[in-house]
Amino acid sequence: MNFTEEIARRRTFGIISHPDAGKTTLTEKLLLFGGAIQEAGAVKSHKIKKSATSDFMEIEKQRGISVATSVLAFNYQGIKINILDTPGHKDFAEDTFRTLTAVDSVIVVVDVAKGVEEQTEKLVEVCRMREIPIIVFINKLDREGKDGFDLLDELEKKLNFKVCPLSFPIGMGYDFQGVYNLWEQNLMLFEEENKQKIANSVKINKIDDPLVKKLIGENAASKLDEEIEIINEVYPNFSKEDYLKCEQQPVFFGSALNNFGVKELLDCFISIAPSPKNKISSERVIEPGENKFTGFIFKIHANMDPKHRDRLAFIKIVSGKFKRNTAYHHVRSNKKFKFSSPNAFFAEKKEIVNESFPGDIVGVHDSGNFKIGDSFSEGEEIIFKGIPSFSPEHFRYINNLDPMKSKQLAKGIDQLMDEGVAQLFVLEMNGRKIIGTVGALQFEVIQYRLEHEYGAKCSYENLNIFKACWVETDSNKNIEFIEFKKIKNKFLAKDKSGQLVFLADSSFTLEMTKQKYPSLKFHYKSEF
Repeated sequence: MNFTEEIARRRTFGIISHPDAGKTTLTEKLLLFGGAIQEAGAVKSHKIKKSATSDFMEIEKQRGISVATSVLAFNYQGIKINILDTPGHKDFAEDTFRTLTAVDSVIVVVDVAKGVEEQTEKLVEVCRMREIPIIVFINKLDREGKDGFDLLDELEKKLNFKVCPLSFPIGMGYDFQGVYNLWEQNLMLFEEENKQKIANSVKINKIDDPLVKKLIGENAASKLDEEIEIINEVYPNFSKEDYLKCEQQPVFFGSALNNFGVKELLDCFISIAPSPKNKISSERVIEPGENKFTGFIFKIHANMDPKHRDRLAFIKIVSGKFKRNTAYHHVRSNKKFKFSSPNAFFAEKKEIVNESFPGDIVGVHDSGNFKIGDSFSEGEEIIFKGIPSFSPEHFRYINNLDPMKSKQLAKGIDQLMDEGVAQLFVLEMNGRKIIGTVGALQFEVIQYRLEHEYGAKCSYENLNIFKACWVETDSNKNIEFIEFKKIKNKFLAKDKSGQLVFLADSSFTLEMTKQKYPSLKFHYKSEF
C-alpha cells in the first residue's frame, strides 16, 4: 500500500460526553466489533472484576470514571481506526480539550434519559471552534428515556445542530424492540436474553414490508411507519459534504451496553468520517500528504507501567512518515531525538512500530525532555497552534507525610506536573510547594497516584488564592519591579520552569496591584 492510500485509510476520532453517558462503554464495544477484544469489560459492575479496556489507571478501575485520555487503535474492514476515549468529568476537561487538537472527527454520546447536559455543551463548543465534524450517538435505549423527536429537538436547540437521523428507535425502555436503520434500510431487533452478544439485523426492502409487522407487531409497525414519514419530511437528507463542513450532524440511536446500534454507527463512521486533515502551524498550513514528517505532543503520561516507571509522550503525526530509529528535530530545544521503541497503543498494551502515518498516535519514551505542545519536524521551525493550557482555579499546599520518602514525593510531583494535570508553584519566601488545578477532583487523583505509583504519601492544606498570574517585566532592574518583589514577597512563587508568579488572594488585590505597577504585565497563562 502506498503512502497516499495509507493516509486515506486512517480515521482518528475522539469520543466525548457528559460523565456517565456511556462513553467508555461505547469505546469498549467499538473495539469488540473491530475484533480487537473478545469480551467487553463491565465499566460499572463490581460483580464482574473486569474493568474497561480504556480505563487502565488503577483509580479509574475503582471509581468507574475516566480521568485520563486513553489511546486505542484497531483495524476494521481495511480501515485503521484510532480512538481517543476522553474523560467526561469537568475536573478533567483540560485533558479532553487538548485531546481535541489531535482528532479529525468526534462522536458525541448523549444519555437518552438526561439528554444534552452541561459538559456536552462545552465540549461541542470546542469542536465547533476547531471545525471538527460530529456524529451523535444517543445511548441507553434499553432504559426509560425521552422521546426520540424530543431528543432531536434538544440537540438542535441546545447545541445548535442541524440533525439528520440515520437510525430511529422502535419503542423505549420496557417497550424497546430495536432500531430501524435508515442508513442501511434494515431492522435491528433487540433480544433481552442476548444482551452481551452482537445483535442480528433483518434486511427489509422498505418500511412497509409485511415482515416488519410480523417481527414487531402491528401497533409498533404503524407507529414506526408514521415516525419514518415525519423524519423524511422534517429532517434533511444526509449529505456527506455538509457533515464534513460541520453543517450537518448525523444521529444514531442504540445501547452500547447491549451492543445495540454500535455496528451501524461504526459502519457509517468508516464510510463518512474524514481521513487526516490539514493542521495550522505558526508558519504555514501543513498537509498530511507532505513527504517530510511533522508532529506534536498533545499528552504526556507518567507511569504507563508502574513496574518500569516509564513516561510516555503521545505524538500526533500530522504529515510525512514517522520512522523508528530516525533522528527528528525537537523545535523547542533545538535538539535531535531518535526513538528506538515508538509504541502504538491498545489501551495499556503497547507494541513497537517501525513506521507510522499521518493520523496515527505514537507513544515515545520521555526522560523529562518534552512538554505538552512540543513540535517535531525534519528540521523546519514550526509550532502547532491551539494546544491550550489553563490557569488553575483551585490551590492547596502539599505536605509530605513520610519524611523517608521525600525523594519519591519530589519525583512524583515533578512527573505528574509534566502531564499537565496540575501546576506546581514554590513560594519564594519559604520554599513551600503549592499545587494548582483546574478541577478539585484532580487533588484526589494526584494524592492517589503519588501513593500507589510512587510510594509517597501526602496531605493538603487549604489556601486562599484567587488567581495565579505570571509576571512579565521589560527589565529585572525596573524600579517598579524591584518594589513589587519587595512588597508582595509573600505572594510570589516560581513555577516549574522558574518563571515568576503572583498569587493574588482576591480580584480586588489583583486590580489594585495592576494599577500600582502599570509597567508590569500580569498573564493568566504561562505562555505569553
